[in-house]
Amino acid sequence: MRADARGVAAGVALAATVVACGYTAFALLRLTAFVRRRRARSAVRPPVTVLKPVHGLEAGLEENLRTFCDQDYPAYQIVLGVLDPTDPALPVLQRIAATGGGRVDVVAGDGVVRHRNPKVATLAPMLPHARFDLLVVADSDMRVGPDYVDAIAAAFDDPAVGAATCIYRGEPARDNLASVLGAMAITEGFAPSALVATLLERMTYCFGGTMAVRRSVLEEIGGLTALGTQIADDAALGRLTAEHGHRVALARYVAATVVDEPGLRDLVAHELRWCRTIRSVRPRSYLGLVLTYPLLLAPIYLALARDRRAGLAVAGGAVLLRLAQHVVAERAMGAPRPPPFYLVPLRDALALGVWAAGLFGSGVRWRGRDLNIAADGEIAPRV
Repeated sequence: MRADARGVAAGVALAATVVACGYTAFALLRLTAFVRRRRARSAVRPPVTVLKPVHGLEAGLEENLRTFCDQDYPAYQIVLGVLDPTDPALPVLQRIAATGGGRVDVVAGDGVVRHRNPKVATLAPMLPHARFDLLVVADSDMRVGPDYVDAIAAAFDDPAVGAATCIYRGEPARDNLASVLGAMAITEGFAPSALVATLLERMTYCFGGTMAVRRSVLEEIGGLTALGTQIADDAALGRLTAEHGHRVALARYVAATVVDEPGLRDLVAHELRWCRTIRSVRPRSYLGLVLTYPLLLAPIYLALARDRRAGLAVAGGAVLLRLAQHVVAERAMGAPRPPPFYLVPLRDALALGVWAAGLFGSGVRWRGRDLNIAADGEIAPRV
């Protein structure tokens, strides 16, 4: 009976490992295909407003923001904003605006939180200052090249497109372990999985680093109010856009997000918020994430397999595929300094641990606020 149980467990472990290896191989193909695509340039080049909600003095904030102000594009506006007029980042925004050649506006809210989502709450006083009808919302920790706006605008050359987004890689702000591991999670975890998902299913979501939308579509779906109660404003924007009959497009661009994690505790808290957010809006997809870690599943099969040679062969294949994903993802996403190989097992083990913790609980901390996430993605202050 015990032997039969071991055989069943070994079969399950083998199936899970094979699926994880298949996913990794597919992700390698998607990464390779994506990097071969030529960078897009808009044929129409409509005027664009880029909205940059800011909260606090993040690492590299001024450098990040200035990359958006230096675009090779004929007509664009940058709106930099903070929710609270006492935010320490405000002088940085004003300094950037002073050298922005009239393209940069700064908005300071009154500190009153009118939406549960902190990002949407910051955007609310900024939106009335947007002069153009193609709106791009980009996180403050994003860093881009001078062709970013052009690539995003190119997605809207198709009149059926109502919203667009782009993938991004992680760049550690410093060389400490937590920041490097955080950047790896984005470059080697998020980016490949996003490319796989966009091929297997119709896009009905955006990625939070960049959310672009036509003003008319935003108004059609209910404006910021429709996003303000959701923990995943990016997912809500894409879903509502699709529900109203418009396409969501993936722009041909890879942005960078600057990862600054003071320590492992901060990294875990940050990634736990992401996990609980994903679980709330895509519960089935969240459960399937466990099948994206061949390097962790293969040892389980090896320990249970009666045929040691078969177990070693499967484990060896899993190791090679995961290391290949490490190399290809870092190169394809344009990482300036790929992290060392020996961090790969630690990165995956940490990811699996956070994933397991994300199966339970609903509390997160975001921009200094404690929030609870309901099963449908609705958020409310923690009481």
